[in-house]
Amino acid sequence: MTNPPNGPGSPDGDDALSEMLRRMFGANAPDPEELRRALGGMGGGTGAGPGGLPFDPSQLDPAMMSQMMQQFQAMMQSSPEDGPVNWTLARQSARQAAAGQDPTVGTFARREIDEALRLAELWLDGATEIEATGLLGKAWSRAEWVEASMDTWQRLTEPVAVSMSEAMSRALKDQLPGQVPEEMQGMQGMLEGLQPMLQNMGGTMFGLQLGQAVGALAQEVLSGTDSGFPVAGHQLAMVPVNIEEFGDGLEVPDDQIRIYLALREVARMRLFVHSPWLERDLYAAIEQYAAGVHIDMSKIEDAARAIDPSDPESMQEAFAGASFIPEPTGPQKAALERLELTLALIEGWVDVVVTEAAQPLDAANALRETINRRRATGGPAEHAFGTLVGLDLRPRRLREAATLWEKIGESQGREYRDAIWRHPDLQPTPEDLDDPDGYVGRRQAREQESAGLDDELRKLLDGGFDGGGEQKGDGTGEDKGEDK
Repeated sequence: MTNPPNGPGSPDGDDALSEMLRRMFGANAPDPEELRRALGGMGGGTGAGPGGLPFDPSQLDPAMMSQMMQQFQAMMQSSPEDGPVNWTLARQSARQAAAGQDPTVGTFARREIDEALRLAELWLDGATEIEATGLLGKAWSRAEWVEASMDTWQRLTEPVAVSMSEAMSRALKDQLPGQVPEEMQGMQGMLEGLQPMLQNMGGTMFGLQLGQAVGALAQEVLSGTDSGFPVAGHQLAMVPVNIEEFGDGLEVPDDQIRIYLALREVARMRLFVHSPWLERDLYAAIEQYAAGVHIDMSKIEDAARAIDPSDPESMQEAFAGASFIPEPTGPQKAALERLELTLALIEGWVDVVVTEAAQPLDAANALRETINRRRATGGPAEHAFGTLVGLDLRPRRLREAATLWEKIGESQGREYRDAIWRHPDLQPTPEDLDDPDGYVGRRQAREQESAGLDDELRKLLDGGFDGGGEQKGDGTGEDKGEDK
């Protein structure tokens, strides 16, 4: 019986297999016949191809094989710019995850978003003293949101990503060779060829998982600042397809939903544009947290042991959904508490200001409660992102922060309330969330204490004190009655 054209054992089939192995393993590529014998020894149960092989190479489409090889090489190879983490793959994976049901934003949808953002600017002028941004509104598809925000996600996750990818690669390099089937133990050339791949595997896997998490977020976010951060920079932007899905089942007119969400986007962006320190503080807290991250190697090693070398998907499944970052302690915990407080203060202020500005909307109260529940509980994508990098972007004390801003506005007025965002030293503390009525008194006490210290320092620098506390000289720096 002769082998079919391009089938196993045929010259064309062996040439194709040789080329595939050469591209995968370079000089260490095994001989096709040696590989065939090894695979045949692994058993050929139901559905096995000719000769007991687990698959039938004669059924492989050359074009499909070429595409698979290109994808495989892209996964295994990082560019020099990527470093330990395959950020290129992360971006590609995010775009692919966001691609499903992601229609191009049409002219009509762009006009609706633009009008909602313009109206939001006008309504907010009557609810806050913080000035308008002057930014133009944009309507993004999910893929456009990914492209606009990916650099920020890289910045937020890079310290954690590098540690995680190096730990994954180290565990895989130690664990995987010991799990190669006995029939393939003699193929040392191929196993040696796996080593460079294993060095990049951690960065590849983290990049793939991060991309999928960001792509999942792209299917949930309603605007550019919906996560609490200006992840897309200082751009007023909304995602129409997600807004439409958000409104399903709410029984609220679409235009009211757009306007309400536009009010929240514009309010946040006013804070970030006119209080530059706010964005810096948010990123500083994240970077302080990330700098202290350490990886639980025992959990990674356990995951690596669960990998089945004959099942490529098992490698991704072994690391998906598991958290390898222990509970934060010390400076990390302090950074996360500061981050959580700042996010709560931002969302609480936005909630109060938008509630006032949205009074013309009949559904304002219902939308407020829906949004606050959504922010408090988070969605599946937020949980996936939190598991991956150990960051929880949900402000737990949102309602307490909103109550604080309401009380400050009622007792001191809108101008006093909004001026708090001018300087980080004026920011409320956790104590203020616990006792909102006491914020003004505590702030006055701090300001009086600071003013007293400034006066004392000024006198000291002016030479206004001697050893006995009495004024010396006439303030000109010369002592009377002394000969020079």
